[in-house]
Amino acid sequence: MKALLLLLAQLCSAQLIPGSELGAGFNWVCPKWGAVLRGCPAGMGVSTVTAARILKGQLQNRQGEESLLEMDKFPYVALAKTYNTNAQVPDSAGTATAYLCGVKANEGTVGVSAGVTRDRCNTTKGQEVTSILRWAKDAGKAVGIVTTTRVTHATPSAAYAHSANRDWYSDGEMPPDALEGGCRDIARQLVENIPDIEVILGGGRKYMFPKNASDVEYPHEEKHRGTRLDRRDLVQAWHDVKPPGKVAKYVWHRRDLLALNLSRVDFLLGESRHPRVPPPPPGALGDRGRIDHGHHEGKAKQALHEAVELDRAIGLSTRLTSAQDTLSVVTADHSHVFTFGGYTPRGNPIFGLAPMQSDVDRKPFTSILYGNGPGYKIVAGERENVSAVDFAHADYQAQSAVPLRQETHGGEDVAVFARGPMAHLLHGVHEQNYIPHAMAYAACIGSNRAHCNSAARPATTTSLLLPFLALLFLLLC
Repeated sequence: MKALLLLLAQLCSAQLIPGSELGAGFNWVCPKWGAVLRGCPAGMGVSTVTAARILKGQLQNRQGEESLLEMDKFPYVALAKTYNTNAQVPDSAGTATAYLCGVKANEGTVGVSAGVTRDRCNTTKGQEVTSILRWAKDAGKAVGIVTTTRVTHATPSAAYAHSANRDWYSDGEMPPDALEGGCRDIARQLVENIPDIEVILGGGRKYMFPKNASDVEYPHEEKHRGTRLDRRDLVQAWHDVKPPGKVAKYVWHRRDLLALNLSRVDFLLGESRHPRVPPPPPGALGDRGRIDHGHHEGKAKQALHEAVELDRAIGLSTRLTSAQDTLSVVTADHSHVFTFGGYTPRGNPIFGLAPMQSDVDRKPFTSILYGNGPGYKIVAGERENVSAVDFAHADYQAQSAVPLRQETHGGEDVAVFARGPMAHLLHGVHEQNYIPHAMAYAACIGSNRAHCNSAARPATTTSLLLPFLALLFLLLC
């Protein structure tokens, strides 16, 4: 645990992530002979990977297409089928349950099987499923959750919670029948279900405090006040369940995190209004869900710059580990209806115009477009002329074919990149819920461990994390 926190401090001080609030994703587990890294950047479909690769090169003053992302260097590539049990195009809760718990689920539900109907509290009992974080904890590993969204958001919550609705962040968001039925909100489950999670970093602190309690950072803003109807202070509850003699620290600002002497901290809880987290240390699962958020808002520039930040995180994480004893896996939870085209020439700015006009309305268009979303704009009865707006602005919403307040997910498969021991388990086309089982098999955690005493396993390792064998989740949906 101490090594995990020290590595976190090293990554924080590196300050690889600038002012951007947007996110990326990883998942690490460490077997006796090495480590497993799993990254899950929310919303990073294949088209996003390709566009981010081009952007990375263009930020380095190259044409871009010839660039390589860090994940491009992984020798094994697979495809994962992302559908939920009741949805062709998935949501982040069902996919998180698949790639964290190894079980496909209905959309909108977290940490439960397909026997649970969304919003129906009375269908939950007996349908709870455990995650790879729980499997690692049961095997004696140090574990953690780090996210650039709320720690109670759909993706991270599947690691520890069981809920018929991903939006039940606190009891203040739950309907009376769910409360009367004995269902617990997600923030409460964060504190109670696995009370010895060593590292929790993210946002959403208002769900931890009594209704109308002033926020420590924004005391005069009503929207940031506490939401809990039970009047509990879950940060204090988090402190109260820690074993005697253990040091537990709560921080709400990055400067407080960097000021900690992490060699003297056993448990860390950090909740910021605008979480900006470092790349995941070895022994971590990460998800920078702000790629997803950027796409939902139709803001491709934000989504793709976040993906480039993810690439930097992957690069640092792979430099801290060895392919000889570390299985590294990078994948996504789902895709988006994001595309780029228009017969653009080599080196065309990824956020630029296509070299042609529409042969229907005789207006220019950007290479990047969305199938649906908030970028649908009609001016004087016609499609907006993009040459009349600043389409290079960070907040520009790319044009979409269908008007929606928020762009939707895409239904196509997502890529799975893998390197290191047992990376060959991830090739071809797989159901998404296969991924955590392959990781657990490699890490010798979970229920399938019959192979773990095999003479074929290396007897020694130079892994940095050998004495600590940690699993840290960095998530976002």
